[in-house]
Amino acid sequence: MAQFGGNPFFSCRNCQNPLALRDDLISKKFVTKSGAGYMFSHAMNIIVGQKEDRKLITGVFSIADIFCSNCGEVLGWKYVRAYDISQKYKEGKFIIERAKIAKEY
Repeated sequence: MAQFGGNPFFSCRNCQNPLALRDDLISKKFVTKSGAGYMFSHAMNIIVGQKEDRKLITGVFSIADIFCSNCGEVLGWKYVRAYDISQKYKEGKFIIERAKIAKEY
């Protein structure tokens, strides 16, 4: 993690583009294609792709892939809509694959 305006942040492993503040990290307990994933309440310097319904481990969601605005790397996804009431807390949140972000040190 580096400092961004005095706040620790996560950046794109490919190009070091700042992606999310440490203060916006909600959970480190998500599973992605490449392994561990982090959930953030906000993300910056990203491009949100087209939404589509996708079956994930915890159910069916309407999600949109997210990309680094600088290098175009696929980073993870944004939850647009949860169809299961117990999963509604994920709506509007971002999952970024751990393998796609710079180390925390």
